[in-house]
Amino acid sequence: MTTTITPAAAEPAVLEPGVVGPGRWIERWDPQDDQFWATRGKAIAKRNLGYSIFAEHIGFSVWMLWSIVVVSMSGTFDASGTLVTAGAGGWALTAGQALTVLAVASGVGAVLRIPYTFAVPIFGGRNWTVVSALLLLVPTLGLAWVVQHPEVPFWVLLVVAGTAGFGGGNFASSMANISFFYPEKEKGWALGLNAAGGNIGVAVAQKLVPLAIGLGGVAAGLANAGFLYVPFAVVSAVLAYRYMDNLREAKADPGPTARATRHVHTWLMAVLYIGTFGSFIGYSAAFPTLLKVVFERPDIALTYGFLGALVGSISRPIGGRLSDRVGGSVVTVVSFLVMAAAGVVAVVGVQQKSLPVFFASFMVLFVATGVGNGSTYRMIPAIFSRLGARAGGDSALEFKRRAAGAVGIISAVGALGGFVIPFVYKFAKEEYGSIVPALQVYVGVFVGLAALTWAVYLRRGATMAKV
Repeated sequence: MTTTITPAAAEPAVLEPGVVGPGRWIERWDPQDDQFWATRGKAIAKRNLGYSIFAEHIGFSVWMLWSIVVVSMSGTFDASGTLVTAGAGGWALTAGQALTVLAVASGVGAVLRIPYTFAVPIFGGRNWTVVSALLLLVPTLGLAWVVQHPEVPFWVLLVVAGTAGFGGGNFASSMANISFFYPEKEKGWALGLNAAGGNIGVAVAQKLVPLAIGLGGVAAGLANAGFLYVPFAVVSAVLAYRYMDNLREAKADPGPTARATRHVHTWLMAVLYIGTFGSFIGYSAAFPTLLKVVFERPDIALTYGFLGALVGSISRPIGGRLSDRVGGSVVTVVSFLVMAAAGVVAVVGVQQKSLPVFFASFMVLFVATGVGNGSTYRMIPAIFSRLGARAGGDSALEFKRRAAGAVGIISAVGALGGFVIPFVYKFAKEEYGSIVPALQVYVGVFVGLAALTWAVYLRRGATMAKV
């Protein structure tokens, strides 16, 4: 009689950290392991960071397309409100209408950051990057259509402009995703680079769009502003599909993101982020229009208006790097104080009708917002890491996921500054005939935010001191 020996069932293979499985899912990821990070993790993280930056860059560019398009669409009016010169393509937007268009585009982008944050744990970072890139075809093609129809009601223009918010939502999902790839000691620099690559899209769009419009003549070429980014949106989707990865660690139920809303620090940081990123995106959107409205220099607005967003973007990773060394709270306080000082100088520039003073003060203001953007974003994972350490046990991953969720929530609330700032300028211009009252309000806000940061995150004895 022959005895058949049945082999024991093989144990399921446990993938090594960093191994890419089907659907480009990485099942195990441990950037805190120095050996893994040096031999495999860092290269994978850098690859994902690079393609994430490109996708976010295109998203930001699309989000801010209207910041330069409305300058060409705006008319010139005399003191009585009578149209003197129409804008391009038969449009004649007033300053109030132009600022409203900018506010709506910014506001929708801010609101969309909430669902975009939840999309990463639901679908995976790489998968959602592909989808969000393809969604950019809606605002780009919509813009190309609506600018050729000046007869449409103003509300139609606002609806189309609102779809540009798809580009603004990209930031939240991108930052939440990248936060999982890097160890705590390098998050400030990595998140700073990721954000700066996106932020600089504002400057690139504000520089390239006037050139694209000019290719068809200003009137006929307005549609080129939308067509310009159609191929880039498709390319970013293809690159994300082929080269980015999903982390199983980041794919979970949205519970940690929801639980992040229970922490008071999530909302405190959201307020601080209104002061840094909200100022950056609000000023970036409004700056070209302000140059035209306040100083009646559309040539300066179209040629040099991009510089504010450029210097603000470049300075963002610097804020992250400084925060890795001296603490985000220190850098944030200094940033707010510099912003307040620059605001005071901007008031002088408007009152004296000095374009050089006004322009220079805004350049300093943009640099400070960029540094503050980097420092506030470095504070978020540091805060949740400290909360996780206090909770003890196996809560480290839970709080890491809460931090990623908080990043998206904070970015959404902070981006509302881009909605509020144009309306405050509009109110000041219509009620007082000058933007000076708006600038004075901003100075007071910056001083107050510096005091709040010091009291909660820097003061000796504070529970989150020196994060």
